[in-house]
Amino acid sequence: MKKLVAYITTGYPEKSFSIDLALALGESGVDTLELGVPFSDPVADGPLIEKANHKALELGFKFKHLLEISKAVAPKVDTLWMGYFNSFYQQNMEELVPLAKEIGINGLIIPDLPHEEALAYRELFNSNNVSNISFVAPTDSEKRIQEIVKDSKKFIYMVAYTGITGSGSAEDLQPFLSSIKKYTATPVYVGFGVNKNTAKDKVKGADGVIVGSAFIDILLKESLSYENKIKECSELAKILKSEINS
Repeated sequence: MKKLVAYITTGYPEKSFSIDLALALGESGVDTLELGVPFSDPVADGPLIEKANHKALELGFKFKHLLEISKAVAPKVDTLWMGYFNSFYQQNMEELVPLAKEIGINGLIIPDLPHEEALAYRELFNSNNVSNISFVAPTDSEKRIQEIVKDSKKFIYMVAYTGITGSGSAEDLQPFLSSIKKYTATPVYVGFGVNKNTAKDKVKGADGVIVGSAFIDILLKESLSYENKIKECSELAKILKSEINS
C-alpha cells in the first residue's frame, strides 16, 4: 500500500479548524500529516502555500498554537512538523526536539536546512527518536545522493523537479528514483506538483506521495464554509489514496 502525506498550514484559518481538518484527513486515508509552520518567506513553497502562510500570520499565528494543535492531533495521526529552520531555531533546538518527541511528533521537515548543516543535529534527532527528513533533488549528484540517504529516517522527500511546490511540472522520475533506491531501503515519497491528476503517474516506482498545494487551494476558497472545506479535503484525500494504489 503506497502512502499519502498531506500538508496543511497550521492555524489557518484558526486553531480549532486545523484540529478538525487534521483528524478528518487521518480518517480519510492520509497516512502522515505535515503541520506546516507559517513563515513570512517560505522559499520552497508556491503561491498558494505562501498565501496561506501569510494569512495565518496576519490572523495571529504563534508557535504555541502549533504545540496546542499538535497535542490534539499527534496521538491520533502520524504527525510531522514542516517549517523553515529559523522558526525552529528560535525555539532552541536542544529543547524543541525533545518536546516534539514528548508531544508525539515523529519528525521534522526543514527544506532550507542543507544536509551538511543538519549533521550538527543528527545526534539530537537520533537520541530522541525524531526523524529529520532528508531531501533529494534532481540537481544532486549521485555521490551526494548516496551521502544524503545513507542515514535517512522514516522516508526520503524526493523533490519531483527543480522549482517550487504546486507548479505541477512533468519530468521522467524513473532514473532519479533508481539512483536513490540504489543506496537505501528507506521509503521514497515524491513531492512537488502532486495532485489528483498527477498522483498516479508521479508515484510510479516510489513508495508514496506528498500533497500540499491541492489541499491549501481548498482552504483558501472563501466561499466555502469550514464544514465544506473539511468535506472537500477529505474527498480529495480519498481520491489521492485511491489513485496512488490503483
